[in-house]
Amino acid sequence: MKTAIFYLLDEYSIKDGLTSVERTACDLAADKWREGKRVVIACDDDSQAFRMDEALWTRDPDAFVPHNLVGEGSRYGSPVEICWPQRRSNSPKGLLINLQQTSVAFVSAFNEVIDFVPNQTVLKQLARDRYRVYRSIGFQLTTAPSPM
Repeated sequence: MKTAIFYLLDEYSIKDGLTSVERTACDLAADKWREGKRVVIACDDDSQAFRMDEALWTRDPDAFVPHNLVGEGSRYGSPVEICWPQRRSNSPKGLLINLQQTSVAFVSAFNEVIDFVPNQTVLKQLARDRYRVYRSIGFQLTTAPSPM
């Protein structure tokens, strides 16, 4: 069964060049990789992808997450890949962490999705739109408070 969880974020902030959504996505990617999952982080654009890449590289050594931008590294990629609309991941992964404001074009290739509902009105509406898309293609949907 395909599942999607929307994390409700109470605050929107920018710290060390990352939004609260991006920081939460990095932490979740690390946690899910440690659970043995292969992860794709879908970014809005290349600049966000490069920020996420840098954020994962600069984690404490004991919190290292093997990752790469899509197209870098080995043919099959690393356990965590970062993509954006112009550079889509083609390797099989188990979990999609969506940072795009719209639903990811290839979301149906995943059985598990993590998405976010920031507390700003415009971003909430975009999250509602993604929620409807996921529901229309058969995902079982849940919401939960921010895990971080």
